[in-house]
Amino acid sequence: MIPKETVDKILETARIEEVVGDFVALKKRGTSLIGLCPFHNESTPSFHVSVAKGIFKCFGCGKGGDSTRFIMDHEKSSYPEALKYIANKYNIEIAEEVQSPERQESDLRREGLFVVTTRAARFFQDSMWTSQEGQTIGLGYFKERGFRDEILKKFELGYSPDSWDAFITKALQEGFNEKILEDAGLAIRNDKGKLYDRFRGRVLFPIHSFTGKIIGFGGRTLKTDKKVPKYVNSPESEIYHKSDVLYGLYFAKKAIRDADNCYLVEGYADVLSVHQAGIENVVASSGTSLTTAQIRLIGRFTKNITILYDGDPAGIKASLRGLDMILEEGLNVRVVLFPDGHDPDSYVRKLGSSEFKTYIEKNQKDFILYKTSILLKDAGTDPIKRAGVIREVVESIAKIPDSIKASVFIRECSTLMQIDERALITELNKLKQGKYKAPRPDEPDQLPPPDGMEYADIPSVLAQVQEQEVVRLLLNYGHELVNWDGVTDTYIAPYVISNMNDVVFEDPVCKSIIEEYAKRIDEGELPTVQDFIQSRDQHIADMAISLVTSPYVLSDNWYDKRKIFVRSETENMRATILGGIFHLKKRKVDEILKNIRDEIAKEPDEDNLTILLQRYMRVKDVEKGISAFLGSVVVK
Repeated sequence: MIPKETVDKILETARIEEVVGDFVALKKRGTSLIGLCPFHNESTPSFHVSVAKGIFKCFGCGKGGDSTRFIMDHEKSSYPEALKYIANKYNIEIAEEVQSPERQESDLRREGLFVVTTRAARFFQDSMWTSQEGQTIGLGYFKERGFRDEILKKFELGYSPDSWDAFITKALQEGFNEKILEDAGLAIRNDKGKLYDRFRGRVLFPIHSFTGKIIGFGGRTLKTDKKVPKYVNSPESEIYHKSDVLYGLYFAKKAIRDADNCYLVEGYADVLSVHQAGIENVVASSGTSLTTAQIRLIGRFTKNITILYDGDPAGIKASLRGLDMILEEGLNVRVVLFPDGHDPDSYVRKLGSSEFKTYIEKNQKDFILYKTSILLKDAGTDPIKRAGVIREVVESIAKIPDSIKASVFIRECSTLMQIDERALITELNKLKQGKYKAPRPDEPDQLPPPDGMEYADIPSVLAQVQEQEVVRLLLNYGHELVNWDGVTDTYIAPYVISNMNDVVFEDPVCKSIIEEYAKRIDEGELPTVQDFIQSRDQHIADMAISLVTSPYVLSDNWYDKRKIFVRSETENMRATILGGIFHLKKRKVDEILKNIRDEIAKEPDEDNLTILLQRYMRVKDVEKGISAFLGSVVVK
């Protein structure tokens, strides 16, 4: 058996366009990649790959899934063999093991860590928003920095009371044991063996995984005592590896894809300020030097990174060499430098959102040319130093895998450095000689796919459509915040689930998805669309893929050509969500009314008939109320 943490690493590393691209020639169309389906004969492409969602879908034959499902279907391999294939492709080592009782215990411990970090985040949020100390100190700090409530709630920021064991006491009362609090990095044991809260007296920045689970925290002190470290971060754990995590990525994924660019900043507050300014495609390396794993995470959504530096010259020079890793991964790098020692957080607060955006657009510089000018300025007229600059710049260009792009930089740098282009090319070729090229992985053994399931019963087509619509809304928008009818402190998923308590789902797959949402919400977490796309239950995976993909995409110049405005369902999320909920309820009520009419038609007893008519009128009143509500939702 492949360990769960290895499976997670494989799934997070795999890039759908690279896995599928080994078998299918893909071309860009809109936000998708398309090609001829490998699973059935066709002359017109109907096979789509969504890089952002990490899935493929053929709208001709219906095949769909993630990277592992593609390998399973294309290579007729089992799930473990598909994982091995992808692991081999990305040079991920697999140490298989038998599922021993110890392994089972380890998996339970890992899940327990997710539960306790989620509970801790909720404790810190409650402390900040409801306690006098939290409101005065924690919330007061964020307000002073200019952060709005919706940003604080979206990123789930909080405050840990300035007490030795406030969280520990609460957690132990709720049944958590001391060991899991230590393992999660939430508690520390002193020399006398007594536990105390790691983050006491600090504002908390929860760190989310790629799929939105809380895996750690960054805590900032508000005290001026120089003996107290400004930041305390969660230690490495089974679920938190800081070199594999980018702060804010979970909230920035869609914006990075849409903008085809990722802004990279240094700190938590930088992410919050830039995000609040309307630039949501922003992440931070969480206080660590940028790693290859972090770069590859960004590369799943865009090939363009813009570094937002502060104005510290020493810091800039120290980080120049590290950024070569970005070039080596085939990404384009631009930099923006802020004046007068400002960082993104302070500068956006100084300029405001609009002027900040304008500044970034006007002051972006290509990394290679920027690096060349910085180093040349530092070298001055010293020939030895200038020779070293030439060497260092060519080393950076040698990292670029695209030879055409590299030749363009060689030409431009030769002008900047006033050196013959041929000399630079010669140096470049020397550096590129003997470069290692990873071999293609061996073809996996072909094994049969896992068995499916049988449907117990089939609902009416119309009810099934409405049930699927509610599931579609959950999958697409469940992690967005409700912001209507005075409700602002909950996500759409729990809002929908709580409003579905009086609805019985008939479609077995929809019912399974709804039940999983309800179960996970009760446990204090929100499932993501990837949880269902990667489900081992193929019926669930197929439905999730079908509901989040579409073969139809409006071209960028649709409005200019047709002068027809197509309204997005996200523009009035209230109407979209409530419409889905109450259309389903209306369909269920319509079925109840039909069943009562059928009973009335067959009922010979007058007393029973009277009871049925009374019941019919009561349900009819409910139907009228729902219809009236739907009318108001549509109008608004």
